Amino acid sequence: MSKVRVLLIEDDAKTARALASGLRGEGFEPATAKTGEEGFFLLSRESFDVVILDWMLPGRDGVEVLRTLRVGGSKTPVLLLTARDAVEDRVLGLNAGADDYLVKPFAFAELLARVRALLRRVDSGNALRQQIGDLTFNMQTRRVARGAREIALTPREFDLLTFLAQHHDQTVTRQMIAREVWREPNRATPLDNVIDVHLAHLRRKLDDGEAVKLIQTVRGVGFVLRAEANP
Repeated sequence: MSKVRVLLIEDDAKTARALASGLRGEGFEPATAKTGEEGFFLLSRESFDVVILDWMLPGRDGVEVLRTLRVGGSKTPVLLLTARDAVEDRVLGLNAGADDYLVKPFAFAELLARVRALLRRVDSGNALRQQIGDLTFNMQTRRVARGAREIALTPREFDLLTFLAQHHDQTVTRQMIAREVWREPNRATPLDNVIDVHLAHLRRKLDDGEAVKLIQTVRGVGFVLRAEANP
């Protein structure tokens, strides 16, 4: 079985060496680039499973690199590394096309967990058309339907549905949703309220008028997407 190839675009030599060594020790096959231009060159010549991209690069910064990758049609998952932790910076990075975001300084164990999570998403997204019960949705076109009924979702509602679907038949907590859908590591009451509002909207769109309610509340714990008759 071939090793997972990781491209690390990081201008700090010490950080790049440490991350590459750690990834190699976990069974990955890392390659490194010191600049965005060098990273582009490698991506144009070779195939990688995931990219770890530093924001603060000399010359063209990481967000510029990311935008150019996405404009060029690259769908390779990208984990963006940065010392910027303001909400507007995280929004900028994610809107530019990052799949995940990690603020420096970080523990290598967390970076490793996030890389593996990105790879799991790619694996689960290989079948672009997903079905759970009579619910179908297409990861590429973002079209959703229950039976023959088309359902219009906002981008956030679709991301929330995707996360629930990835964990279908498993209870997910608000903390998990805050971290994985909103990219907010620190759960807070105002965010809980926002999550509940979005879940209520999503539940209404999916379940109103349906005999089987797909989104169920596990009281005191969280929520579960389950395609079976409600107890």
